[in-house]
Formats: sequence, C-alpha cells, structure tokens
Amino acid sequence: MKSTVVTFPDGSVSGRSEIVGVVPVGDLHGLVVAGTPFHPLDHTWPDQPADRGTIGGHTVTDCVTGAWSEAGEILLGADIPARRGADGWSWLVVHVTGAVLDGTVELQVDPVHRAALSAGHTACHLAALALNAALAGHWRKAATPDGLGNPDFDQSAITSSRISPFGSVDVYRLGKSLRKKGFSADGLDPATIAAEVNDRLKVWVAADAPVRLDVPGPGLTARRTWHCSLPDGEPSIPCGGTHVTRTGELGGVTVALELEEAGLTMRTTVRP
Repeated sequence: MKSTVVTFPDGSVSGRSEIVGVVPVGDLHGLVVAGTPFHPLDHTWPDQPADRGTIGGHTVTDCVTGAWSEAGEILLGADIPARRGADGWSWLVVHVTGAVLDGTVELQVDPVHRAALSAGHTACHLAALALNAALAGHWRKAATPDGLGNPDFDQSAITSSRISPFGSVDVYRLGKSLRKKGFSADGLDPATIAAEVNDRLKVWVAADAPVRLDVPGPGLTARRTWHCSLPDGEPSIPCGGTHVTRTGELGGVTVALELEEAGLTMRTTVRP
C-alpha cells in the first residue's frame, strides 16, 4: 500500500479517490484512500484536530494517522511503533465512518470548520512569535533565535499546543531546565507582556501579510514549513497543519496570559 497523497496543504476541501484499504476501528471502519483533502490528527504532536466532513456521502466521525507495516498490518495513532515518516512504513490518512465502502468515492471536508481551524493555527504561530519578542528581555544567556531574530521562548519552553476553531491554548514550562538555558521569570507580569503581544499582533494583522506553506512533497509526512511575510521579517516554522492565506483574514487576534508557579499558559482568540 502506498502512502496517502494529501491535498489539504494547498487548501483543498474536496476530492475524489479510490478506496485502497479498510481497517476496523472499534465498532466502526477506517477507510484509506489513495488521495484525500482531509487533515488527520497527528498522534505525535496533536495540535490541530482532524477535519470534519463526509466520505462517499457518509459522515467521517474521526480522521487519524495510520501506518502500514511491511508485514501488511495497518496501525493507528498511538499504536504506531515507528517514528513519523520512518522508512519501511507507508503513512496513511484513515477516515473513520460507520459504512464499509469500496471503489471510488467523493470526499468533502466541512469548509467552515476547516477555515476556523486554519485561522486558529495561523494565529497560534503569530502569537508565539509575538510572545518571543515580548519576552526577549528575560533571557540572561544567548538563546536559539526564531525567524525574526528573537530568543525562541516558544520552542524552548512549550509543552503542549492545542488548536481550536478561531483560537489556541499553548502551555509553557518555567522550571529549572529553562532557567539553565538562561530564561528568568523574575518580574514577569503577564498583563504587561500580553499587552505588548497584542499590540504587535494588531500591527501584523493590519499588514495583511501573505502566508504560505512550503510543501516539498505530496505525502502526509512531508516536512512542510509555514512562512509569513511580516513587516518585521519573514519567519518560518515547521508545521503540518492548515492556514489562512493572509493575516488580514484573521480580523483581530488577542492573547491572554496566565502565570502559575510551574508555567505560563497563553490563550489566543481570533475575532474574524
């Protein structure tokens, strides 16, 4: 079985393809097609939820990552023993539904839900870059820079990121390991930092900056990269999700920060 060809990176929300495999998923069925517009949940970094929609006219209740082994077995999600993209495996998009289908089928992604998740994901990246800039003065040692030249707090400290329709929640650690890297949370005022982040986000959204994905190949595990031509520069971030095409589509983006002893939580909201 060949790896699934995916078209969601170019914004596609519909397609027609042949069913090439079926795997049981509890009481339901996981349908594998040759090519799909569906974005599945990535079990290794489950930040963006799966697309909603239909396959052959039947509701897709879930869409997950699968892997076909050389032994001919299809494994799903957390049961996959190999690293994402590892050689010797075919990487699949598995559409979970109540029907067993064969032949060629129509696939339709819910475009409204996709657009809301895309807005949330783009805003998440912008908020991370703005947070890096706002926290730059809290570093006491040289740190790996982000695409705008600021110390990359986001990549140094993030423990989880969850995209939602028109928003995201990112959780960062502030413990001993981060202090050793040179970051100090002393005097960190979340309200002041959030205000600085929001000021920068307002400028970036108003700039209507182009957003694009670099897509090196059609496979699910191709190493795609997000780019945005901001007034401050053109940062890039490895990303397997979906996005808007210009920052102006977001309308308005704001963050709220919550500081606790063990970490920092950033809640990002898009108001289109």
